Amino acid sequence: MAHKFKELLIWKRSRLFCSDIYEITSKFPDSEKFGLTNQLRRASVSIPSNIAEGSSRNSNKDFARFLQISIGSAYEIETQLLISADLNFILDKELQSSLSELDEIIKMISKFKSNLI
Repeated sequence: MAHKFKELLIWKRSRLFCSDIYEITSKFPDSEKFGLTNQLRRASVSIPSNIAEGSSRNSNKDFARFLQISIGSAYEIETQLLISADLNFILDKELQSSLSELDEIIKMISKFKSNLI
């Protein structure tokens, strides 16, 4: 039972969030290019990517597993954003906005996942 991932709001919203993370990390110090910048970008790309990959699976159980990976990436991003704030790489306003959007995405993915199984 393949889902059309491009029609899923969780995919659309997490893809836009990925762009936000790229924008935020573009202001990080050059010394963080291979550190937090890379980690945050990879984790943010992982969310919509796992939704897309999971949507191609033949069972809802498999899809749910990929959604759980997406949620894990979201929590990874939350931790990395907080560390970025601790290091003064991100403004408090950007942090709060990002964490708020991330929380919404986590809730949406969790709800979607619970409806699958």
